[in-house]
Amino acid sequence: MFEKLSYLTLQEYWWVIVALLGALFSFIIFVQGGQTILNKIAKGEDEKDIIIASLGRKWELSFTTLVMFGGALFAAFPLFYAVSFSGAYFAWMAILFCFIIQAVSYEYRKKPNNFLGQKTYEMFLFINGGIGIILIGVALGTLFTGGNFIVNDMHQSHWTTATRGLEAVLNPFNVVLGLTLFFLSRAQASLYFLHNIDHKNIQKRIKAQLRNDAILFVAFFLVLVAMLFALSGVGYGANGFFVQKHKFLLNFLANPILLVLFLVGTLSVLYALFIALFKNSRNGIWFSGVGTVLVVFSILCLLGFNNTAIYPSLADINSSLTIQNSSGSFYNLTTMSYVSLLVPIVLGYIIFVWRVMDRDNITSDEIKSDTHKY
Repeated sequence: MFEKLSYLTLQEYWWVIVALLGALFSFIIFVQGGQTILNKIAKGEDEKDIIIASLGRKWELSFTTLVMFGGALFAAFPLFYAVSFSGAYFAWMAILFCFIIQAVSYEYRKKPNNFLGQKTYEMFLFINGGIGIILIGVALGTLFTGGNFIVNDMHQSHWTTATRGLEAVLNPFNVVLGLTLFFLSRAQASLYFLHNIDHKNIQKRIKAQLRNDAILFVAFFLVLVAMLFALSGVGYGANGFFVQKHKFLLNFLANPILLVLFLVGTLSVLYALFIALFKNSRNGIWFSGVGTVLVVFSILCLLGFNNTAIYPSLADINSSLTIQNSSGSFYNLTTMSYVSLLVPIVLGYIIFVWRVMDRDNITSDEIKSDTHKY
C-alpha cells in the first residue's frame, strides 16, 4: 500500500504525523500549566494534595507525547533532528532538564525524609511549567524564524553561534509563541480542574485564575497570529531557496482546509473559555482540547506544504531544511508508515485509560484515603 505512494507523498504523510503529535502535545501541556498555578488556587496542604493528585495522574502523558514528537522527527527527518538537536544544544538541554526535574518532583515530593524538601520539588514543578513550556514555544518558533546553522554537501552541519540555540529567545516571534503556549497551558489547566475536581473553595479560585489567564492568552494569541501572517518565510523551487513575504498567510490561502481547521479550532477554544466563565460549564476542557489540537496542527502543517522550508537557515539560506532534503529514505519512510498504523490503537488505549482514571471527580476524602501521594 505505502510503497505505491510517491516519495514526496510519504514525506508529506510523515510531516502530518509530526504535526499531529505536536498538536497533541500542545493540549496535554495543561499539566505543566497546572503546576504554575498550584499556589494560586490551593490554600493549605490538603488542597495542594488534591491539585497535585489531579495532575500526577496525567504528567507521564506530556513527557511521553514530547518523546514521541521528537522520535517521529528523528525517524522521519533525521537531518532536521541532527541539525536542531545537536546544533541548538543548549536550548534543547535546558528543555530536557526542565522535564527531568518534573519527573523527579512527582516521585519524591511526598517521600518521607527527602533531603531537598517539599517546597523545592514544588519549585521544580513551577520551573517545568513556566520556563520549560516557554522554551518549547521558543524552539518551535525557530521552525518559522530559522536557526544559525550551515549544512555542507555531505550533510554535515555546524552551528554558527556560541550560544547554541539560546539566541532564539531574542526573536520577538519566538517569545510571543512561547508566552502564548504558557498562558494557554494555564487556561487549559483551569478548565481541566473545573471538570476534574469537586471542591468548592478550589472551584471559586479556579474561575478567577481562568479569567486572568484567558485574557492574557487571547491577547498573546492575537499578536501571534498577526505576526505569523506578516512573517516572511523561506520557499524553494527549481532555482533554489528564496525569501517570500507573507509566506505563511499565502500558505493558508493556498490550503483552504488548513484555514478552516484553524478557524474552527480558534472558535472552539474561545467557546470553551466562554462557557466556563459565563455559563458555569465544567466541560470546557473538551472544546478547548479539540480546538487547540486543530489550531496547532494547522499551523505546523503550513511548514510541510507549498514548497516551504521547515527549518530556515539564518547563516546560509541554501542550507535551509525542507521535508524533501531532510527526510529518511523511501524505504525507511515506507516501512515506518506501516508501523504508524498502530498509532490509533495506542491513542485508543490512552483514551480508555484516561476515561477510567477520570470516571469519578477527585474529592478531598478520596485523597486522604489514597495510600499513594505525589
